[in-house]
Amino acid sequence: MNRIALLGGGFSTDEDGLLDDWVMGHARSARPKVCFVPTASGDAAGYIEKFLDAFRSRDCEASVLPLFRREMDDTALRDFLLAQDVVYVGGGNTANLLAVWRVHGVDRLLREAYEGGTLLCGISAGANCWAEGSHTDSYGPLTHLPDGLGLLPGSVCPHYDSEPGRRSSYRAAVARGALPAGWAVEDGAAALFTDGRPAEAVTRSADARLYRVRADGEAGAVEEAVSCRLLGG
Repeated sequence: MNRIALLGGGFSTDEDGLLDDWVMGHARSARPKVCFVPTASGDAAGYIEKFLDAFRSRDCEASVLPLFRREMDDTALRDFLLAQDVVYVGGGNTANLLAVWRVHGVDRLLREAYEGGTLLCGISAGANCWAEGSHTDSYGPLTHLPDGLGLLPGSVCPHYDSEPGRRSSYRAAVARGALPAGWAVEDGAAALFTDGRPAEAVTRSADARLYRVRADGEAGAVEEAVSCRLLGG
């Protein structure tokens, strides 16, 4: 069973921990190994500390994979990643993340981990990276990035409701075929995909939504709200 979770929040943005608890509930182990990958932020020290502070209190084995000051050789890196129950990728620059992963072979290892049952998840760039393409500000202005690991069919747009221009720009990219149909995640929402198909959608607030966005010949692009379960409610 191959699984990916797209997060519209988590330890870096929310205090209630609901989305992170939801992710942990889908781990394959009762006391899962959870690895944070902060590549998109350049392995920012403050981001790493936030993760460790949030997950030290959980019943898990938390670790971090830094790549800008990499210490493991190829064999150790493979063994480490394949042993993880959850790989949690942080936000930042999607294009830079993909480039660094490919230099170190992490893209191939994550595919292997995914096929072996590791739950892959992340927020913002950490959600974008799993799809065929995404909507990103990696180059400054919002634009389409027809690049990703391709583990999740289609495209992803994070921050759909919270950043000016996201909604209209993503819809336009899908309408003209610059990005394939995909998933728009509002802050506070999350979605779990099993073998590339939606399996569960949740929100930590009643007004957060997940949308399926696809091209439509007459309307340009249409969005369809996905039914979500309210966490903690």
